[in-house]
Parts: sequence; C-alpha cells; structure tokens
Amino acid sequence: MDMILTINTDRPYDVIVENGALGRIGESVKPLFKAGSRAMIVSDTNVFPIYGETVTAQLKAVGFEVFSHVFPAGEAQKTLASVAQIYASLAKANFTRSDFVVTLGGGVAGDMGGFAAATFLRGIEFVQVPTSLLAQVDASVGGKTAVDLPDGKNLVGAFHQPRLVVADPKTLDTLPDDFFVDGMGEVIKHGCILDPVLFDALERGTALDRLEVMIARNVACKKMMVEEDTRDKGRRMILNFGHTFGHAIEKMTDFTLSHGRAVSIGMVLAAEVGEGLRVTPAGLADRIREVIADYGLPTKCPFDFADIVEATALDKKSFGKTLNLILLEDIGKAVIHPADRSYLVLRHKLAAEKSRRSAEENHG
Repeated sequence: MDMILTINTDRPYDVIVENGALGRIGESVKPLFKAGSRAMIVSDTNVFPIYGETVTAQLKAVGFEVFSHVFPAGEAQKTLASVAQIYASLAKANFTRSDFVVTLGGGVAGDMGGFAAATFLRGIEFVQVPTSLLAQVDASVGGKTAVDLPDGKNLVGAFHQPRLVVADPKTLDTLPDDFFVDGMGEVIKHGCILDPVLFDALERGTALDRLEVMIARNVACKKMMVEEDTRDKGRRMILNFGHTFGHAIEKMTDFTLSHGRAVSIGMVLAAEVGEGLRVTPAGLADRIREVIADYGLPTKCPFDFADIVEATALDKKSFGKTLNLILLEDIGKAVIHPADRSYLVLRHKLAAEKSRRSAEENHG
C-alpha cells in the first residue's frame, strides 16, 4: 500500500505515513512555505519534551524561524480560553498569513491548534504532526478543527484543511499503552463502517502485525469519505458511527472518559439500537462487542439509555426531536438513519425487557 496518500479536497494535500518521517519533517515541509517563514509548534506538556526538539531542529535546518506554544496536556484544555492563549503567542511572534502552525501531538493539539490556525488572521496554514494512534488514523485527516464547550464536545470549530499531515508510526513507541488502546476505538470504527477486510483482521487478531499498513488503511478510509463530502453534510456523517452516543457519554462524565472508550461504548449502543430497529442483522452487536473487548476497550454503558439520548440534544447530528443515527446494515455498510428520540428510548426499553425475560427463561 502506498504510504503517501493524497487527500483531494479543493486544495489537495498529502498524508505521509512512514516510520522515521518525523526525522525528515523539515524536507517534507520545506516546499510548502517561503524560506524565512515563521512556524509555531503547538504541542502539550507530554509530547513536546519528547519530540519538540527534533521538530524544531528540523524546521530551523531548512530555513524557518521556529516558535513554540506548549499547553498542559489533557482534553480539559480544549477550550476557547486555551485558543486565546495560542492567539497571544502568534500575535507576540508577529505571525502573518505567510507563516504557519505545526500541531504536534494527539487529537487535542490537532483540534485546538488547527482551530487557532483557522481563525487567526481569518486563517493561516497549518501542518498536522499526529503522535497518537487516534490522531494518526482519524483526527489529523479531514480538516475538522474544534474546541469543547461545557455544553458539549467540539461545539465551536471550523473546517480548515492542513497543508500536510506527517504521521510517523514510530512515535507510537513512546505512547502509553492506555492511549494506544484508546486509538483502537477509531480503528474498529473504520472496520465497522467501511472496511470488512480490516474488521476481519481485527477479529483474527492480525491487524497490528504491520502497524504502518494498518494506519495507512485507516487513512484511506478517511480519505474516501473526506473527498466525497468535504463539509460533513452528507455521507461523511457515517464516520460518526458510535460518536453520537459516545460524545454524550463523554459529556456526562465531564470528559473524564477518553474519546476512544466513549466511542467504543457508543458503537455497541448503536449496534444494539440498529438491531432493535431491524436495520442491523441480529448478532452483529455481539461481534462488535467482542472485538472491542478484545482490544481492551469498554462495552458496558455506565448511564441509563434515556439519559444518554437526552444528552444528545446538542449533538451536531441532531435536528429538533430527530437524531441522525449511523447504523450498520452489515460490516462495511453503514447508513444514516433518522430516528425520533422518544421512539428510541421506547424501543430500547422494550428490547431490554425482552432480553431480561429471555434470560430468565433460559435460567428457568
């Protein structure tokens, strides 16, 4: 599989997936900007101490003036107040539209640094350098940038495509196991909605044998959807499989439950709802649940389903009383299915009661 994938949006850009790519980032970025341009590395306190020096040296070596803005690590930092601090760093360094931001880190750095780039001076360029599995397989591609509000996740944002994405799988060697597992939630999602071969490899336990190829395969899934629907108003919405319920669960835990774990629970719920609505074949929820559990992710929801549905009110896929759910007709075949919230809660109660009675009869 080609390890340089081109995302054909209004202005095409490359996604480099290659071991050791971080050590060559200067040469990759050099053709995109004028010599002497300023680069602002936006990173967090976990990632910058590991890779900041390498990226800084690489960019300086090819003639860029380099600055850095390092924020405390964690989803809790993904706020408008944090973005305002990035603006202040850019303004202090006299950034202009000929300069650029480099987001170095996981999804928080990419989302927040990308949003700052999208809005500072009404938009400057940025380069994504994802160092987490979740960011490499999903968040860094497609131009979605955003921050959270107390009312919900990613409610303030902008579409702003990067000029380049440099994903070095070797950076995952320093990623804590907990974060790697979290990223597998998005890998499983891509298998569910677009790639039966990937899902089969996940079921057989061979998906991680060639990490570079697996990451590129996930980027190819994202590429397909982004090119078809750049602004996320049509079929690209299937990338939100598990996210409607997952984002609600994140919000209900005050974002203390990680994104990949919340989405994993959300995928199980979506598969169960799909079976209840007779969109998803019976037994598919169990297959998905088993794969998710195999990779160390949670499958049980800590909240009442009715409360989760209520918490989806501010979801971006919500339209009044109707929720556009992403459901599976089969592995690799996802559909957008509008559903009334009240009806969803009722069907879930009936399904739960039927399951309870069946369990009682089996034990009787």
